[in-house]
Amino acid sequence: MFSGSPPRNGLVLAALGLALTRLSCSSLAAPDIPHIATYFGTKTRYEEVNPHLLRDALSANGSALKPPPSERCTPVHLTAVIRHGSRYPTAKNIRRIQKLSELVRTEASRAPGAPGWLQDIQSRWEMWFTEDMDGQLVMKGREDLRQLAVRLSLLLPALLSEENQRRFSVRSSSKHRCVSSVESFQEGLQLLWGRSEVQYSHRVDDELMRFFERCRGYVEGVENNRTALLEVEKFKHGEEMEAVRRRMADKLGLPHHRLTPDLVEAAFFLCSYELSIRSLLSPWCFLFDESDAKVLEYKSDLKQYWKRSHGHVISSLSSCPLFHHVFRTLDKAGRPRRSTEASPEPASILVGHAETLLPLLSLLGLYKDQTPLTAANYHAQHGRSFRTSLIVPYAANLLFVLYDCQRGPRLQLLVNESPVRFPGLEGEDAPLYRDVRANYRHLLDGCDFHRECEGRTSGRGPNTEL
Repeated sequence: MFSGSPPRNGLVLAALGLALTRLSCSSLAAPDIPHIATYFGTKTRYEEVNPHLLRDALSANGSALKPPPSERCTPVHLTAVIRHGSRYPTAKNIRRIQKLSELVRTEASRAPGAPGWLQDIQSRWEMWFTEDMDGQLVMKGREDLRQLAVRLSLLLPALLSEENQRRFSVRSSSKHRCVSSVESFQEGLQLLWGRSEVQYSHRVDDELMRFFERCRGYVEGVENNRTALLEVEKFKHGEEMEAVRRRMADKLGLPHHRLTPDLVEAAFFLCSYELSIRSLLSPWCFLFDESDAKVLEYKSDLKQYWKRSHGHVISSLSSCPLFHHVFRTLDKAGRPRRSTEASPEPASILVGHAETLLPLLSLLGLYKDQTPLTAANYHAQHGRSFRTSLIVPYAANLLFVLYDCQRGPRLQLLVNESPVRFPGLEGEDAPLYRDVRANYRHLLDGCDFHRECEGRTSGRGPNTEL
């Protein structure tokens, strides 16, 4: 079911046929999915958050748009902040994978009764990652963004239309995986429109999409501060991680001291990479049961919480430039205009990183648990809302949909194509835009990047309030 007025059936069928043919490189048979696939943190596939996409990668859920049924509303603008698609490991993680592979090949047990998955690792699995891959977008990552573009166009056909293309604003981080992602997003739209040759039009804008690099208070107070991630270090060497490490060493037949926490994590990531890049059920996945995966996910969440999210106030405040940009764009799109004035910008597409999305989500007050995540409260946090596996998988997206309604402009928020209500305005899916602005008045009038990042020496230290 699609929202808005459906385009002509013949064109839709032709465009969808073309998109399906050109966009999908996967086989018809669904791959075996690891039992731990939903716990990979920021290395989680988008399909684990939206499993229906495994059946139909282009299904757009029109019921996700929720303007009030009592009012006549029309979508007039979309701002989409999107994370890049699936990528190769970074060079640092590739070196860890190499070290792990060599350790298992040379020192792991080769007892005759070893399970089949261990024999596969030792005799059949080959190290296929090379350091020059270093975080680059993979083919599956291109599919992620092409398919997202098609779904958003089908969800909001009046906004992401061929006629409006020249009025889109499209920006990207300078990182290769983000530029490739923003190109793939444009490919998805243009293939849907039946274009035989794709034309790219986007602007690289690191001030907006990599704001964290420019915030001295964040760089000094968190990024380069050894004490800022103290909770992560405690958990890394705590009893839960130690139990996972020992169980993994026993399964491999390795002396416990030979397996470091970093190598445990490398094996976990290997399972995730082989799924997200090659749609494979990797033999490395059998090293972990669900309880192990939950511990490793929590370790990953602790890192993101204390480095990019609610753990330190400066982490979210560093996203002030992006926050203000989004609301300036929405202000222009929702402003009353004379008939002689140009129509508002229909869409703003912004492609960045998990490190772009998490601070902005935090600044908006989303996914903030009542009790902060610490090394000591793992068991109490099983029901936490801050789960990066669900919030920022590959191709994660934060969507602001502005409607023109009878009572005035309304704004709806969607995260990964699912409705999410604004904190403080939980009574409505699409509150009046003026109420959203009033809710964030303290940030719209404040949240000055220079003052927060340069002016407060105290802001450069970590927030120790728990």
